[in-house]
Amino acid sequence: MFVQVIRARAEDPGGVEAAMERWRTDLRPGAEGFLGSTGGVTPDGEFIGLARFESEAAARRNSDRPEQGEWWDELESNLEGPATFEESSDVDLLLDGGSDDAGFVQVIVGRVGDRDAARQAMSELTVPLRRERPDIIGGYMVWRDDRFTEVVYFRSEEAARRGEAAMRASELPQRLVRARITMDEFLDLPRPITTR
Repeated sequence: MFVQVIRARAEDPGGVEAAMERWRTDLRPGAEGFLGSTGGVTPDGEFIGLARFESEAAARRNSDRPEQGEWWDELESNLEGPATFEESSDVDLLLDGGSDDAGFVQVIVGRVGDRDAARQAMSELTVPLRRERPDIIGGYMVWRDDRFTEVVYFRSEEAARRGEAAMRASELPQRLVRARITMDEFLDLPRPITTR
């Protein structure tokens, strides 16, 4: 899997969301090798979009389509400034991966002191996470050296907040601390736009 992570400040959140909806209806049918995307605007105006492709070559073919360039110009006109792009084919799935049924998505940006220990901790957390956090549908982690972007899909924001509160009394967060996982940013998407 190859993932593109796009971020920018949204000048017009409604325009960003409309452009994303238009991509789903008008451009998605011609995107060969496209696996899915998740995006939206946070309550404080940060746009984040994540596009998943079967390979880097498929992502490049999509980017080279003339209609993709025209669409990007439309989306970009709703942003305050230039977007940042990060890409990686180093991706780990969390539980059942992403979901079009998510009512709330949280994107976590962070770093690790020891990637092998972090991956081991995440692997060991799969069973207790399923048991203790039924609000989590799944997700994935995009790695770039010692940094990561994790995308977590929830049934609803209300369920996610209840789950977060319950986690404070759990031992699960301590396992992440021991693996030297630092979470620097939490980006909430209360109206996620997902496409498969």
